[in-house]
Amino acid sequence: MALVLGLLAAAMFLLWLFSAILTPFVLAACIAYFLDPLATRLARLGLPRGFASLLLITTLMALALIALLLLYPLIISQVGTLLARLPSYIAGVGSAVQEALQALEQRIGPEMLNTRLRDLAVSQIGAILSFIGTAATRLIGGGYALFNVFTLVVVTPVVAFYLLRDWQAIMLRIESWLPRRSAATLRQLAKDTDRVLSAWLRGQLLCCALLAVYYAVALSGVGLELGLIVGLAAGILSFIPYVGSMTGLGTALLLAVGQFGTWNGVGMVAAVFVTGQVVEGYIIYPRLLGDRVELHAVWVIFALFAGGVAFGFLGVLLAVPMAAALGVLARFWLRRYLESPLYLDPPRTGS
Repeated sequence: MALVLGLLAAAMFLLWLFSAILTPFVLAACIAYFLDPLATRLARLGLPRGFASLLLITTLMALALIALLLLYPLIISQVGTLLARLPSYIAGVGSAVQEALQALEQRIGPEMLNTRLRDLAVSQIGAILSFIGTAATRLIGGGYALFNVFTLVVVTPVVAFYLLRDWQAIMLRIESWLPRRSAATLRQLAKDTDRVLSAWLRGQLLCCALLAVYYAVALSGVGLELGLIVGLAAGILSFIPYVGSMTGLGTALLLAVGQFGTWNGVGMVAAVFVTGQVVEGYIIYPRLLGDRVELHAVWVIFALFAGGVAFGFLGVLLAVPMAAALGVLARFWLRRYLESPLYLDPPRTGS
């Protein structure tokens, strides 16, 4: 126990010490972990492991480059549209909110909702929408400040290739270091962690990609001017359970009120998100993840936010693997406790 605690403390200290440079390496490890099943299948088909790894990494980089070349001009044009139309959006939302508050005032009476409170609510809605627009433009314009171009383009793919090529050998070497007395138990815990993590991570990434495409296409199809950027953001943020859909719905509804000015347009935007949630909950999620995921949504949300607060983007990358490992350990120790005399022995009564 002292050895395990000491190793954990040393690992946390090293993680804190080198957190500024670890992001591309952790991202590369995530890529290698994600692509390992495909590399293993290609190797079984007769391709050398090194060539299969190179092929997969090259394909992934090519797809990322194509997506960047196709989406970047569209996103930049939508940012320009947002900057140009932001005052009209604010005015439209303010007008709609004022009309709604006037109708509410007629129902509940002026003594419950006076003019000053109504004007304050309208100004606050405008401030919120202005903040959302400014934050979105800063995030997109300064996106490369979050990810260093050199590490993304050069270091991450190179490290991912070597990790993917040697993944099986690395796992076998780590397994050979396990203490022989506890090797079987640790091996089973590792398999359980891999099962939970792979089911959640690979399934959730596919869900996010499908939802991003659906929301972007559907919102653009109903006529929302900023549908592309809102849809992509909603799909990507769906990595955090419920946060992406709720954030995208709120933002899209505000933009729809400011753009359309009628409840028909707002209803179409709401219908897009309702349909997306139905498809996600009853088709995408059960088929891609099913019953293999043993990570509760609240536990995932807490882990992501805690990792982000502690180590920034690096912490977000490490949050789900650590949450999966802690969940497996907690269930293991709970089973041990329920099988132990501490739980099974009845209380002793004096004669």
